[in-house]
Amino acid sequence: MTNQPGRLKRALRRLTADEEEVANAELRSETSAAGATAVDQCSVGSPVCVAGTLRAVVLRPLAGVPTLEAELYDGTGTVTLVWLGRRRIRGIDPGRTLVARGRLTRRDGQPTLFNPEYELRAVGA
Repeated sequence: MTNQPGRLKRALRRLTADEEEVANAELRSETSAAGATAVDQCSVGSPVCVAGTLRAVVLRPLAGVPTLEAELYDGTGTVTLVWLGRRRIRGIDPGRTLVARGRLTRRDGQPTLFNPEYELRAVGA
């Protein structure tokens, strides 16, 4: 019964929070469970492991080379994933969750991973 006040407080917080706050909290929890670092805690120039949900996926040619870009959101921030020379990657779709690894850089002020290794998460996981 000593845990009851904490559980009640969390339940009350969930009831009063808006949908976006609840979704962000769930994403942060999933990020931690995947062993990933929160985007807002990642350092430029360092190898990172990030996890989250793809918000957008677009084909954007870069210097005449087909380039697939995806925006990964983890509840704390976004990182752009860029695959050079790719028009499409099966499974890389908006709404899909994944874990990505690579060296973090900045492009146009946005945290970016070029040609990251990635692991698709099961749908609904």
